[in-house]
Amino acid sequence: MEHIIKNGIVYDPLNNIDGEQKDICIKDGKIVDSVSADANVTDASGQIIMPGGVDPHTHIAGAKVNVGRMIRPEDSKKDVVGRAPGQRGGSGFSVPSTFMTGYRYAQMGYTTAMEAAMPPLLARHTHEEFHDTPIIDHAAYPLFGNNWFVMQYLKEGDLDKTAAYASWLLRATKGYAIKIVNPAGTEAWAWGGNVHGIDDPAPYFDVTGGEIIKGLAEVNEMLGLPHPIHLHCNDLGHPGNYETTLKSFDIPKGIKANPITGNRDKVLYATHVQFHSYGGTNWRDFVSEAPKIADYVNKNDHIVIDVGQVTLDETTTMTADGPMEYDLHTLNGLKWANCDVELETGSGVVPFIYSGKAPVPSSQWAIGLELFLLVNDPEKICLTTDSPNAGPFTRYPRVMSWLMSNKYREDMIENHVHKWAQKKTSIATIDREYSFFEIAQISRATPAKVLGLSDTKGHLGVGADADIAIYPFNPETQDPSTDYMKLEEALTAASYVFKDGEIVVKDGKVVNIGLPGRCYWVNSIYDEELEKQIVGEVETMFKRYYSVNFANYAVQDEYLPRSTPVDGVIL
Repeated sequence: MEHIIKNGIVYDPLNNIDGEQKDICIKDGKIVDSVSADANVTDASGQIIMPGGVDPHTHIAGAKVNVGRMIRPEDSKKDVVGRAPGQRGGSGFSVPSTFMTGYRYAQMGYTTAMEAAMPPLLARHTHEEFHDTPIIDHAAYPLFGNNWFVMQYLKEGDLDKTAAYASWLLRATKGYAIKIVNPAGTEAWAWGGNVHGIDDPAPYFDVTGGEIIKGLAEVNEMLGLPHPIHLHCNDLGHPGNYETTLKSFDIPKGIKANPITGNRDKVLYATHVQFHSYGGTNWRDFVSEAPKIADYVNKNDHIVIDVGQVTLDETTTMTADGPMEYDLHTLNGLKWANCDVELETGSGVVPFIYSGKAPVPSSQWAIGLELFLLVNDPEKICLTTDSPNAGPFTRYPRVMSWLMSNKYREDMIENHVHKWAQKKTSIATIDREYSFFEIAQISRATPAKVLGLSDTKGHLGVGADADIAIYPFNPETQDPSTDYMKLEEALTAASYVFKDGEIVVKDGKVVNIGLPGRCYWVNSIYDEELEKQIVGEVETMFKRYYSVNFANYAVQDEYLPRSTPVDGVIL
């Protein structure tokens, strides 16, 4: 099938296209130079064209997501879609069902979303839910930061064994990146405790969070993985945690990046940094330290961050940071689910209401925007809400509108949020407004590049996947600074979305679920002989401690109907 999209206003940062009117040609699911005269024509006159959106950090599949769905029937009633020809029904506002997840991402023009925390033991479950999620491409990040094998090998100072284990685990789980959550802290939670800062050791293993970050950062580059370590710092959500955050950012700074892809000048991806940018000693003297965090990012080139923007909604928090979730439960008294995943990680799920009338959520809302507006280079920052933790991914259009309109932010500050937003942060003094080019950067180009997928994703150049979003907003006649509500509506319901060259959304409605989404995973072998030894050690531990058989652990190919392995390169 051939298509040509004509006369649209194109924003494509990876190809340095900033609002040019041009045609885009599609053939066999890819963007090409030209097509025949018989190609289907889509007229995009007076509309914005961007590559399909790329979400580098979200929670859309797996065990804790399913727990969130089960314990929140009240959430499922807030957004419901019925069956349609060729489509399934679905429900859920902050934790939508699998089908709903694919539909809602696609309607916003997003075509790729990465599950940011996968317990290795539950990888099969995660991939089964991926298989059930239509349209969008995906990958999952296995959790390494509190894994017994990782901590034991790092305790012994053996990076080669750590690398061999990581390589095997990524293949066994069909995972994409090394994810670290509250290193040493979630293991401490299994014993009823936590760590505070990067220097407290995990029980028994006697390795600190800082040592785990450093060791895994070195392993990441030894394996030549496409994405840097993906770090959820210690002390999330605690006043005064910005000091831990800055110390954590510094740990991998001197590590040499593996130069295999365009993103490899980066050795650290720090996630939901809004939750790690707090000053003070308690919630009474709590203040924003986002300016200090942004200053660090501006001055250092080894790091990319995402924000975790609070959207001021009732939502569902879920994370492998089990002790933080318990703290949240004691704070708001709402229902709480807790899980320990044997030898690997743990998690918690707690509903939360980010009310604009409340002082702390209002400040958190402002802190996220401070980070967006104070980090100078949009190649160092990605748009996320840590969905659903700070708010559902369906609020991305609203966040984009806040970034593009100082007037919208002023209206929020004056009429919709608590006075602490002004008192505790600098948001009211910042008048920067994002351009469409910068919006395309933080939601398409930067995520694709830092994920190591920019050959085919995040841009509209020849050879890229034909994942394209067209929005009914004319930047030549409409001003996002003043027409911010219309902008939000346009970004919520795209005129057209192409996925792999097929029209999947038209006039804001899903009309075709297209091909199954690709599943990206890393196919890397560090040292075959050492890996055989490691697998033997792992199998012995399985027999002693795990509740499943070793043979039932790995994810088989039949779980991945459209598998796309990405090779690592060993230095």
